[in-house]
Amino acid sequence: MQQGMWRTWLRPGMVVKRWIALLVVSLVLVSLAVAMSLAWIYRNVDFPEPASDLVWVLTLQFIPHPFRELSILVGGAVLLTVAFQGLSRSLLGPLMERSARGQALAQIVAEHRFGEPRPEFNVVTIGGGTGLSTLLRGLKHCDLNITAIVTVADDGGSTGRIREEFNMPAPGDIRNCIVALADAESTIGKLFQYRFDQQSSQLEGHSFGNLFITALTQVTGSFEQAVIESARVLAVRGRVLPSTLENVTLCGELVDGSVVRGESTISHKSAPIKRVFLEPEHPAGYEPALSAILNADLVVLGPGSLYTSVLPNLMVAGVSEAIRWTLGKVVYVCNVATQPGETDHFGAADHIQTIVDHLGQGTVHYALVNDNQRPATSIKPEWQVDPVTPAGVDRVDPGVQVIQRDVVNDANPLRHDPDKLAAALVDIARLPVSERVARPVRRALLEQVA
Repeated sequence: MQQGMWRTWLRPGMVVKRWIALLVVSLVLVSLAVAMSLAWIYRNVDFPEPASDLVWVLTLQFIPHPFRELSILVGGAVLLTVAFQGLSRSLLGPLMERSARGQALAQIVAEHRFGEPRPEFNVVTIGGGTGLSTLLRGLKHCDLNITAIVTVADDGGSTGRIREEFNMPAPGDIRNCIVALADAESTIGKLFQYRFDQQSSQLEGHSFGNLFITALTQVTGSFEQAVIESARVLAVRGRVLPSTLENVTLCGELVDGSVVRGESTISHKSAPIKRVFLEPEHPAGYEPALSAILNADLVVLGPGSLYTSVLPNLMVAGVSEAIRWTLGKVVYVCNVATQPGETDHFGAADHIQTIVDHLGQGTVHYALVNDNQRPATSIKPEWQVDPVTPAGVDRVDPGVQVIQRDVVNDANPLRHDPDKLAAALVDIARLPVSERVARPVRRALLEQVA
């Protein structure tokens, strides 16, 4: 059992310890009564010779005092423990398997007695793609209320085919985030990620999760409700929300003046990106997502593709404004490696400055940058990527405090480590609020509340 679960069982008011103590006292009294009865019988009843030898063996007369009593005590305690554990598994096993969130029994009992515990922080993550799902896999193990706000501009692979046929927002990144927040051992989670690979089949390349969300959208008549129901099926530890419910297309204007349309084509363009924008421009933000940002203790931008996962969310009407007005801290998680066709030769300073240019100075309070470059030595030239280094971060917006931590996956230099990243973000959330974070607008709001 985990150490934390022992502390939960010992918590005053659990109404468990008293019954365990009464059970132990009862067992002691019954054992004493049995022992006294056996002692009286042994002293006062004459057994026949064969039976007398059997009684002599059963009562361990061949073991001297006090080892005889100790042997019986230890053996009885072991058998009692094994029996109690086996009975508990038999009676409570089905209950634990059907537990909505896969909680430990101590947590279920504690919530029944004291109500659900209040998470330490409300954390909102904004992004998409592999980066966001990696972050969520680490955060879900922390004591946090998590809301993931996900881009719906993806148009590649299975998602692109579904969008073209059903004229709906992209389900792919949302599916990945739902699975990331679900139980890692869940069969349903693996089912959602299953991708059909039968060649020449109409299902080839489709993931079951995308088809499931699409079917739910048709059944409920609402992409919003389909996402909610999908999250409920996987019993996710948090919320997954689209940044907008509109069917948007991500476009990119290149430095040579040409324009490319579609998220999947931007990284294959012929010139560097000048800017990205959405069609239709400024789609309406999803109200629950905007509300979550405003009420967050920590807003996390990234990690993920800078131009195709993070920035598309900031171009949704109301999202950037909510980030500027939130009373929580705002942190940008810089990627650990560049992305071919998007951020070639970008350093950490370039990533941070791009975010600041979109949100305005004074909005981003912290930038989390990886400072462990050892795994980067395994990057191969044919990957066409470079490690993102902290060089030049002193030249970015002075309002951004750059925090350098080891957050890279030691086995994969192109990805963050979920647990390292989650730990670093929780540490940032626990930092005291400085005057720089409590900018004038926020100070005014706090004074009004006070």
